[in-house]
Amino acid sequence: MAITSSVVLTRGLGRSYGDSSLPPPDTGPVASCVLADRVLSFDETTGALTAEAGLTIGEIQRLYLARGWTFPVLPGTQFVTLGGAIASDVHGKNHHVGGSVGNHVTGFKIHLADGRLIDCSRHQNESLFRATLGGMGLTGHILEVSLRLQRAPSPWIWSESERVSGLDDFIAALRAAADDWPFTVGWLDALARGRWLGRGILMKGRWAEPDEAPREAPPPLRRLTVPIQFPGWALNRLSVRLFNELYFRKHPRKAKQGIVHPESFFHPLDAILHWNRIYGRRGFTQHQCVLPEHERPGATQRYLEALTRLGLASFLCVIKDCGAEGEGMLSFPRPGISIAVDLPMRKDIQQVVDELNQLVIAEGGRIYLTKDTVSRPEHFRAMETRLDDFLAERRQWDPHGRIRSAQSVRLFGD
Repeated sequence: MAITSSVVLTRGLGRSYGDSSLPPPDTGPVASCVLADRVLSFDETTGALTAEAGLTIGEIQRLYLARGWTFPVLPGTQFVTLGGAIASDVHGKNHHVGGSVGNHVTGFKIHLADGRLIDCSRHQNESLFRATLGGMGLTGHILEVSLRLQRAPSPWIWSESERVSGLDDFIAALRAAADDWPFTVGWLDALARGRWLGRGILMKGRWAEPDEAPREAPPPLRRLTVPIQFPGWALNRLSVRLFNELYFRKHPRKAKQGIVHPESFFHPLDAILHWNRIYGRRGFTQHQCVLPEHERPGATQRYLEALTRLGLASFLCVIKDCGAEGEGMLSFPRPGISIAVDLPMRKDIQQVVDELNQLVIAEGGRIYLTKDTVSRPEHFRAMETRLDDFLAERRQWDPHGRIRSAQSVRLFGD
């Protein structure tokens, strides 16, 4: 992939919910890496993979899952390039045991703002390596990535799910499941109040053993399409409350278990093309934070109470248990509870996010830059104690600030 010094940003599939993959307001060429998607090498005995940054997680799964290998960290969508995965230091349902993708990256080749091409790893340009993990593409243009895939005994998932009636029970169930299940995630009813606050469905999974799984590989899933943009009034508290009630009641009272397709388990929304049209012409953003529940008991409850008080109509609210903090200087996860909620782009969205961010700051948490669109720079600085180290490392390699994004202009004053 040819990159000149005038290119201000490298872009993957552009699936980040915020403005991190958008050029700055004064514009400048943005390089797309999606055609640079070749596998350069793969070791069938160790799972060591080297590929160009435009190769997607979905394509890696298509190529290697049937051969007994899986991408080590599967985020909520498979439509993520390797370069984008590193820039966001993506995490998945196994963060409590597997960490984020940076834990599994052994090195990468990066094109700096001044034209130099260098290799980064834990043993070579280590500080730049850590700044690039979760650095939102601001340290240089990632060209090639080396990481290790993990063994999968079969290409199917053995899953168990259960209804949970309230938040205390949900957090306890997440913690209990962490010892036995590598993949855990929950859906919450973001409109539930009182004793039902935090009710939802907890989903647990592991790779199925060969004697549990079908003999054939998982077939390609049929994808539905949302054909039109919904009118702005379609998504309101009444319609979302009805959806949440039906979704919760649809699950049987008893735990449900069995074999499921890996895409259905890891990437349920990928089965619906253009699902964002449900939010209408204004669209949506997402607020995702991690709250140190162990250090601040009740932080998750206070966050959900703020959501209901603000009257946010969202049918997608996801809860996860996060493990140890990653190596990346701006890597998002840390020990605690992660909450991600879709927010329709209302007229008061700035005030809504301000209030949520102030709560996150008070609780000692942080937000996920990949999902952020409107946070204020002073709020991000207040919650991110590692920011000065990241900015100093970035200046060392790009003193003139040539690599920028709309997000870096908004948050860092580029």
